[in-house]
Amino acid sequence: MTTLQQILPGVAAAPRNTGLRRARKVLRPARTVPGVTVALALVGGLGATTAEIVSGLLGAPLGWVPVNELVELAGRTTWPEAETAALALAGLGTLMLLLAVVPGRSRLVPVETSDPLIVIGITRPGLRRTLRAAAQQVAGVDKARVRLRRRTIEVTVMTGEETPGSMLRQVGTAVGDRLAGVGTLGTGEVVVRLRRKGM
Repeated sequence: MTTLQQILPGVAAAPRNTGLRRARKVLRPARTVPGVTVALALVGGLGATTAEIVSGLLGAPLGWVPVNELVELAGRTTWPEAETAALALAGLGTLMLLLAVVPGRSRLVPVETSDPLIVIGITRPGLRRTLRAAAQQVAGVDKARVRLRRRTIEVTVMTGEETPGSMLRQVGTAVGDRLAGVGTLGTGEVVVRLRRKGM
């Protein structure tokens, strides 16, 4: 089988979906609550209005929606009087669209798997705890704090007054080894900061 790259040398192959991209897409939180709320509100409101209009056309109005009063109110109302309500409704609609379009932040960090059909994630607090435990196992570290940034993992270690400079490398190696053992994807580089007691 011949690929396009073999036929046309120098043509870069299109980037494939990596495991990280696929995992982020799968682990992205669904917008279930806003979606269900909007869907139920629309179904209820539009369903009641439709039933009221159809029953009114048949000569037996249900009385669920005051259609006549709303028509009279719309005929009496001018744009300046309804401007605030219209802008508020437009803003609410824009917010709902943004909630639907913009993906939420995943609470899980993707983990590498050997099977491309399986996607696994570890919670951010769980990853922080396991990295903190790895940092605290280094000799001389009294306490450690881990922050997961977008492209870095920031590890702050608290030590005593007399601390060798090689300890920072040891903490970085221990945290990096634990990351490799867990197999997290896209966590970025490890940054280790030192804080001495009393500072």
